[in-house]
Amino acid sequence: MRAHSAAQLSVHEVTHRYESGTRPVLDHVTLTVRPGEKVGVIGDNGSGKSTLLKLLAGELTPTTGEVTVHAPGGVGHLAQSLDLPPSATVQDAVDLALADIRSMERELRTAEESLARLDGADLDAALHSYADILARFEARDGYQADARMDIALHGLGLPDLARSRLLGTLSGGERSRLALAATLAAEPELLLLDEPTNDLDDRALTWLEDHLRRRRGTVVAVTHDRVFLENLTSTVLEVDEARVRRYGDGYRGYVTAKAAERRRRVQEYERWRDELARARELAESNVARLEAIPRKVPLAVFGHGGFRARGRGHGAMVRIRNAKERVARLSAEPAQLPPDPLRFSGEILHEPTAAPGAELAAELTDVHVPGRLDLPALRLAASERLLVTGPNGAGKSTLLGVIAGELPPGGGTVRVPGRVGLLRQQETPWPASWPLLRAFAHDRTGTVAEHRELLLSLGLFTPADLRLRVGELSYGQRRRIELARLVTSPVDLLLLDEPTNHLSPALVEELEEALSSYEGALIVVTHDRRMRERFEGRRLELEAGTALGVSVSR
Repeated sequence: MRAHSAAQLSVHEVTHRYESGTRPVLDHVTLTVRPGEKVGVIGDNGSGKSTLLKLLAGELTPTTGEVTVHAPGGVGHLAQSLDLPPSATVQDAVDLALADIRSMERELRTAEESLARLDGADLDAALHSYADILARFEARDGYQADARMDIALHGLGLPDLARSRLLGTLSGGERSRLALAATLAAEPELLLLDEPTNDLDDRALTWLEDHLRRRRGTVVAVTHDRVFLENLTSTVLEVDEARVRRYGDGYRGYVTAKAAERRRRVQEYERWRDELARARELAESNVARLEAIPRKVPLAVFGHGGFRARGRGHGAMVRIRNAKERVARLSAEPAQLPPDPLRFSGEILHEPTAAPGAELAAELTDVHVPGRLDLPALRLAASERLLVTGPNGAGKSTLLGVIAGELPPGGGTVRVPGRVGLLRQQETPWPASWPLLRAFAHDRTGTVAEHRELLLSLGLFTPADLRLRVGELSYGQRRRIELARLVTSPVDLLLLDEPTNHLSPALVEELEEALSSYEGALIVVTHDRRMRERFEGRRLELEAGTALGVSVSR
């Protein structure tokens, strides 16, 4: 990469493939980022977001095209995983993130030691070099780097983390927060963050947003967190189908622009449809007019001689030919009507309980799963909604597994009279060799053509996607199969375990809208702040497998 002063980041006609001959992850991408911009990068898992960040960080070289970065104050890249062995210490992770500053510290010490041995012109040259190193060190505020590390650890919920602690003794969430704190402490001019909000509670999220808003440098963050996008970013880059599109005015501007795009596509489709209908009508009307013209026309006599009339219906034939050519052109380049917004299409069957006039979706009594869940009672009426919250390991997924019948309890009774649909955090293990369409149609009646039409109507996949096998799909795409099966199944009780994970914000917005009109009972487990803010219904808080209480929102 070479320096360039016009923009902090510049990507020009970049295409990147991981293997020769495969579909590009990014295809002819061009974009710029100005100094000081706060940019959010969104898209489904596997769309190419992390690849884009690695290209910007210089960790990958594009297959074709050019990436230009100008950041004299350093580049900090937070990857999704900490690239250190379990035997490494917390201090090793800190030193890795502060490598630039640590290098300047060593240069300063070496220069200071040499100054005592020099005099004359050599001393003047050494002093000039020392001043240059010191200026760079102070520009990075190197003397406060370790203090910033302590502040970041405290803000992210790890205030007492010993520097001698082995990484292998930390949980995955603790390792993620340590990596984020170290990256922030380095105070680079350009921050490249891959899912920085993962594993953070609400308090840590608030601290992170405040910290990033105050910093003067440039931030490019890959995230699914819509609240984070709203609170921080001024620009959104959407990665979709190997292309990158830029949207201004932050996340709200992105949502508004996407709605306007859909309206424009509908209008373009309607204009195409109307024009095609007019061309066909013109061709048919002129054919009828031509048929009405006699096939033999007598000689017309004019002046001193007779002349044969022009060919039968000459004008009508020209109009027919032109109209048919227009029909052919329009048919060859059809406008695509955007798919309808996501909705649950299965029929809901409310099954009445023994109580007169009452309807039941689920009833749990004295349910016990050893070491994971103890629930004295839970009753959910038909059409009722319940949000289950609590820290990781609280028993939320266990509760959904019990209600779905996938996890038999060690004690107690579970009654679920209707049909249950479960969106799991872990994907259904379809064989990697299965085509995408076969996974969607598994255990369903109907023809291949019917399954294809139904799946494509949801807008979750393109016709080109249907050529892929399960093993070629990203995690986000495999989760889309589960979602597609769920919204097209007759389900009376819907169980959603972290439904917004690995889905693009645009699809999450569609899912929330679909849920608002879903008529069955619903239980949602989610850390998504926006979904929790908008949720209407009862809330159950779990901790260590025990219910702390039930409340009602809105």
